[in-house]
This record gives sequence, C-alpha cells and structure tokens, in this order.
Amino acid sequence: MHIADTLKHVSARHYPQLPGCSLPSDRTLVMGVLNVTPDSFSDGGRWYQRDAALKHALVLLDEGADIIDIGGESTRPGAAKVDIEEETARVVPVIEAILQARPQAVISVDTIHAATALAAVAAGATIVNDVSGGLADPAMHRTVAGTQAAYICQHWRGNPQTMDRLTDYPDGVVAGVINELNQRLEQAQAAGLAKERIIVDPGLGFAKTHEQSWQLLAATQRLQEELAAPVLIGASRKRFLTLAVAGGTDTARAADPAQRDNITATTSALAALGGAWAVRVHQVIPSREAIAAASLWKESR
Repeated sequence: MHIADTLKHVSARHYPQLPGCSLPSDRTLVMGVLNVTPDSFSDGGRWYQRDAALKHALVLLDEGADIIDIGGESTRPGAAKVDIEEETARVVPVIEAILQARPQAVISVDTIHAATALAAVAAGATIVNDVSGGLADPAMHRTVAGTQAAYICQHWRGNPQTMDRLTDYPDGVVAGVINELNQRLEQAQAAGLAKERIIVDPGLGFAKTHEQSWQLLAATQRLQEELAAPVLIGASRKRFLTLAVAGGTDTARAADPAQRDNITATTSALAALGGAWAVRVHQVIPSREAIAAASLWKESR
C-alpha cells in the first residue's frame, strides 16, 4: 500500500472549513514549519533570507507537507518581541514567493498580531495560526472573522517571558486547558468567527511542565470531543520531548533540538491515533511515515 493511501486510515474526526483549498479531509495532515526568524529555538537564522526560505518551503512541499506554517517572530520561552512591521516584512515576501512557485500551496501564518495576519491573508495565506488564542491582540478575532481564513486558537498563558511560571492547573491540565480554550472559542465566535473555521491547539510546552505536555498529547481524542473542534498538535522538537530522548539519561543529546526528531515522529503517530487534524513538524517525512505506521498498527488489531 502506498504511504498516501495508508495515511488515510488514521483520520481526523473534525475538519475545518478551508475555502479554496483542496486538502485531504480523510487523514491527519502534516504541517511543515518554516521559521523566517533569527532566533527560533531549533533553527533560528537558517531560513531567515527569502531565497533560503523559499527553497526550504519547496523541499517541505516535495516531501509531502500539506501546509506550510510561516512564522516571523519566535514565541519560544524568553524570546524577544518583534515589531509588527518587521514581522510582516519577514513573512509576506516569503508567502508571495511560495505561491508564485506553487500556486496551489496552502499557507498558514504563525502570528499573534492582527495586522500581520491581515497582510499575510492578503498575500495568500489561508490559515492564521495564533499561539495566543487572541489574548495578545484583542483585534485578532474580529480581523480574522473579516476574512475567509481558518483560525488556529492555541491555549496560552502569560507571554514568552512568563509562561514557564504559569503551570498551575487546580483541576488538572487537561480540564484546565479545555476550560480556557472554551472561553477563547466563545470570544472568537462572539467576534464573528464561525466555529467551523476554528482549529484548537492545546499549546504543548506553553505554560506546561514536561509532564503536563505529555498528558495533553495523551488527551488528543478527549480534546477534540469536548471542544468539538479539529485539533492541531505541535510537539516538534520541544523541550518536553527530552524526557524520552535516550530514556531521559543523555542530557547532552537531548539538549540539541534536532536530536528530538525521532521522538517528534512518534508523537505524530500518537496524535494521529487520537484523531488529530494535523501535526506541526520541522521534519516532514518521519512524521508522515510514523502516521502511516500507526495506521497499519490500528488496522492489524
């Protein structure tokens, strides 16, 4: 069986409206990460220039990425803020270049700023990936509502400077994240965003301990059922994966984000088995193959 056919057997229960896109609706999608920043935690600076970014985007697409997620500001813990004009100047030319080379490519913009989101959508992005869920910019929900773009609403607390201290969830992290995301969904819909256009992301690594991130990954199916929305899982290369790299004993190897790609692929398989709409990853092929392996395992039970 071809990998594309195998992937179809691990399907997402919820799927967003994406006008004008021809994305598969019968399997977990793979979203390729493209950071056009000098300071992202795993690949800062590698794709900062437009030509390098375009080349890498085409590689991701050729490897099977369904969506390219382009970010012009790092949101890792402790990251410095970037002004909106600079962020927009980083992402818009890359979006335009990709769509000129591959007109059918599906582009997501990773931003917490409404102005950047609007400029990116005008340039051709069809998804706005807001890691703050609208908390960073009060204009975000109504801005996206005024477009046809889909909206990824991530769970978020504090900001990159404070999030690591905001990990207290009295009723447990899964219940807490569901409750807080429901509040964000209500506010987004009140601003005019149709529920059918919203995807949720539990925000692994954002205001979560390592253990809490694993708990949320394990709750992928519960998240989509209780939130009644497609779920995006973004685990790629994040610090919580170090618990599994070499059994958590090889700290030097675990400290290198690129050494977490094998574990990332495993989380992609687990997310797909939980019905995730998509996984957001730096390396496309390992996750596509891991999702296919998960499907074969499921069929063989």
